[in-house]
Amino acid sequence: MKISRISLYRRNLTYVGGSYAWGRGNVIESGRTSVVVIETDTGLSGCGEFCPCGDNYMTAHSEGTEAALRILGPALIGEDPRQVERIYWRMDKLLRGHGYAKAALDAACWDLLGQACEQPAWMLLGGKLTDGAPLYRVAPQKPPAEMHAEMMDLRSQGYRLFQIKVGADWREDIERIRATVPQLQAGEKALADANQGWHVDEALRVVRATRDLDYILEQPCQTYDECLQVRRACDLPIKLDECIDGLAMAQRLVADRAAEIACLKLSNLGGLTRARVVRDYLVSNRIPVVAEDTWGGEITTATLAHFAASTPAEFLLCTADLHRYNLESTGKPAPRIADGRIYAPDAPGLGVTPDYDSLGDPVAVYR
Repeated sequence: MKISRISLYRRNLTYVGGSYAWGRGNVIESGRTSVVVIETDTGLSGCGEFCPCGDNYMTAHSEGTEAALRILGPALIGEDPRQVERIYWRMDKLLRGHGYAKAALDAACWDLLGQACEQPAWMLLGGKLTDGAPLYRVAPQKPPAEMHAEMMDLRSQGYRLFQIKVGADWREDIERIRATVPQLQAGEKALADANQGWHVDEALRVVRATRDLDYILEQPCQTYDECLQVRRACDLPIKLDECIDGLAMAQRLVADRAAEIACLKLSNLGGLTRARVVRDYLVSNRIPVVAEDTWGGEITTATLAHFAASTPAEFLLCTADLHRYNLESTGKPAPRIADGRIYAPDAPGLGVTPDYDSLGDPVAVYR
């Protein structure tokens, strides 16, 4: 099997809630997603997707995939996509870093490997260790009463894990946490996600003012060292997110015991091939993980579902149904969702095909 053609599609994904506010002054109404389709000389094709949560989130820009593909696309023609490690080493030799741009190509190769073997991606990633991954849902920054009402609506839809977006004004964030966390019911969890928004002193003030509540504090500050400073003065469970960008940072987390939970965003780690290495290292050190990505449609969600399914249930906190945040589609069918859980497809590969009616014509083609 050889790669014969690589096509790139671009699509705006409109947030279903109008505006999505997070961190310190970040607001988006839509994301610009990139879908990569790899065709082969056997007639099989695979797909992958990358979408940032706003331009320049974690240094990943919506234009970056197209720029990277101008380098990677021509060089991958003629390669065997089933050799996912060889493909990745090839990409790394051609372009240092920019894992977010490689992630979509990597997912498409896993999709093709699964189709060629007639196995779902979760089987090739090690097997199904979680049958029905718990989902979380975001409550974006709003006045506390509105955030509480949104949580109640999400509960009625089956969600039991809520991510409360904070990280703007620390005084208002205290009110947001105090208005929402006490409303949790038995079996529910809340994460207060600052998305790097606080300075250390602000994070410590929030911790001190909410110490009587039971919640998980997520990525309070921008850098790892700042988060570690907060961790050493905080008795709340901490989840690190944006700063976990590879195996080296995961190793620091374990050595420092800097967090109780690690969020693994596939595009931040460079795709499935690199993310599974980080995941397996953390799990071997008994650190639970979240299977996540920055944004995206059905193709991203399907990729996450396979990654989550191949993660031991004991060490998987949750994953995300990102396609449900959008009005538009990137692929079909979406993975099955029931009672606040998502089930990875059993079809070969990722089990999703691009929605060409939604995507339109490719913006770039390499042969």
